[in-house]
Amino acid sequence: MRFENDRGALVFYHNGEMVRIEAWGRDSLRVRASMSASFTGTDRALTEEVENTDTQVTIEEVPHAVGDGTFDTRKEATITNGLIKAVVNFAGVIAFYKGDSLILREYFRSYDGTISRESRCLKLINRTWKGIPGGSEYILNVKFESCHGEKLFGMGQYQQDCLDLKGCVLELAQRNSQISIPFAVSSSGYGFLWNNPAVGRVTFGRNYYEWIAQSTKEMDYWITAADTPRQIVENYTAVTGRAGMFPEDLMGLWQCKLRYRTQDEVLSVARQYQKEGIKIDQIVIDFFHWTLQGDWKFDKKYWPDPKAMVDELHEMGIKVIVSVWPSVDRRSENFYPMMEKGLLIRTERGAAQTYDYQGDCVEIDAFHPEARKYIWEVCKKNYYDLGIDAFWLDNSEPDYGVYDFENYRYCDGPALSISNLYPQMFSRAFYDEMSKTGKDVVNLLRCAWAGSQKYGNVVWSGDVPSTFEAFADQIQCGLNMGLAGIPWWTTDIGGFMTDDVNDEDFRQLLIRWYQFAVYSPVLRMHGDRGPYNIPPLDERDWGGGYLHTGQPNELWSYGEENYAIMKKYYNIRISLHDYIKDLFAEAHENGSPLLRTMFYEFPQDPACWELKDQYMFGSRYLAAPILQLNSFKRDVYLPAGQWKLTSDGKVYEGGRTVSVEAPIDYMPVFERMIQGE
Repeated sequence: MRFENDRGALVFYHNGEMVRIEAWGRDSLRVRASMSASFTGTDRALTEEVENTDTQVTIEEVPHAVGDGTFDTRKEATITNGLIKAVVNFAGVIAFYKGDSLILREYFRSYDGTISRESRCLKLINRTWKGIPGGSEYILNVKFESCHGEKLFGMGQYQQDCLDLKGCVLELAQRNSQISIPFAVSSSGYGFLWNNPAVGRVTFGRNYYEWIAQSTKEMDYWITAADTPRQIVENYTAVTGRAGMFPEDLMGLWQCKLRYRTQDEVLSVARQYQKEGIKIDQIVIDFFHWTLQGDWKFDKKYWPDPKAMVDELHEMGIKVIVSVWPSVDRRSENFYPMMEKGLLIRTERGAAQTYDYQGDCVEIDAFHPEARKYIWEVCKKNYYDLGIDAFWLDNSEPDYGVYDFENYRYCDGPALSISNLYPQMFSRAFYDEMSKTGKDVVNLLRCAWAGSQKYGNVVWSGDVPSTFEAFADQIQCGLNMGLAGIPWWTTDIGGFMTDDVNDEDFRQLLIRWYQFAVYSPVLRMHGDRGPYNIPPLDERDWGGGYLHTGQPNELWSYGEENYAIMKKYYNIRISLHDYIKDLFAEAHENGSPLLRTMFYEFPQDPACWELKDQYMFGSRYLAAPILQLNSFKRDVYLPAGQWKLTSDGKVYEGGRTVSVEAPIDYMPVFERMIQGE
């Protein structure tokens, strides 16, 4: 075992492994390990310039008991950066401390010649590297001790009912409605980033934590220590980036459905909203407004003059966003030029196909700079130059026909090694060019990775079912996404997949979901609304004419009583404009999410660490969504202080649970009373 102090970084060599621990931001350390002679030099999510800190490294001989009351000395090394300290023993096991308190330690159960706790005969070591035959990558397994009583949050978005992730097994892979952002916030006072985009798995077990990368060249993780979740997120976003300033003119209602088939449909909806006196900030043109996937242009048969359409919408104060998929149909005019230049994802075996919805498709290689340039230039010509304001980058995981990651390869390496970074690279094909204009960039994506918040991404929760169970899942999805550094987040109001818009149970769900969406970052109507009894425009037309469309999805589409409720809540949203503006500014300044877990605002209250069905919208409003059918009353926990119920103005003393009425036209919301206001 050999330790070195390399200009303030602690480096050690053990069993063929080179490990480097160095300060990386305030109260934070970055840990890298490699079985090679050097590191890759890739920072992945750690993109931001970090402040210089006063780091201390010590290497010393420390006595260890070896049995029979005897001791010998072994080398041990320590690196300290503010609140956080890492101690490495002679077996290469790393332990992290916040001050003098142990917060995380690598798991080691192998004989080391001492009588310490970890000296056992199981031959389980903290970091294992298994070489992949014929390649330079390894299967990497890193284990940590499980802390009794610890709670874990963040990690992106998983469609489950768990807010606290302790005890969960999470796939580190991107799927439709699953977003892997490997950053965890611990109740023990630390944040942990697995800075590796490889496909893999993390297990937050009661006995130990286990991070697995199925194909990688190096280990890379980052850890920070802080006294509150707010400070943990601030430290994390300081090194991975923060969202820009969200435009004021997009803080209201976004209108969308599956799918507006013609420019006349879009304009008629916009005109009707104007007639109703409801301002929509943005209207969304969904998929198959094109001819074939990969053509990335309007089908002239149904969109004869898109510039005139955009101009009229702009005159109404409405921005326009269009759907762009990364899939390229073999019949597309862009398929063979891109295939010939190597700009599409490659398959390791079998036919060149990665996606098969409505055509035989291969998706673009978003890691290839020429592929990003190609798709941008086509979309600039066919959309952006016509005045289109933004892009809905759908299927951005990408949505593989089969999630067989070992069968796909990008120009930068096998999909197993880097696929989780794909949605971020796809978004950058647009962000990197659009940001050069000096205009605000706000694109809509279905997926993200660590650091995506800095690339103008509004991330939505994917194609989720229209059920109360799915609705409840979205609450924890949004809360954990915020803790993972993604403040611009939204859902399809009412869920995406609806069998019958006339079903009264669905309409009740829609209202409850809409009420929640008003108290969330982006208010966006969308969904695939059945029944599918609307005839196609042209069954013989292989372009946008033959594909189905859903039922109307405008505010007035669900009956007068529901329309009245949605208008009432629309007005609430507009009345909150200045407050929401301040929340977006806070996200830009320190990384705070708009949707906040109760413990984010009240970390000293143990009850707040247990709550998953209510949340804070910023620091002032406590929202308690109705998550069951035919439920018109619910219990709400109020932390210490005074809270005013927004329905009747009644003031409640906190530190207790109260029961409040929730008729169909009201979701319980409490305003936090601030002394002096």
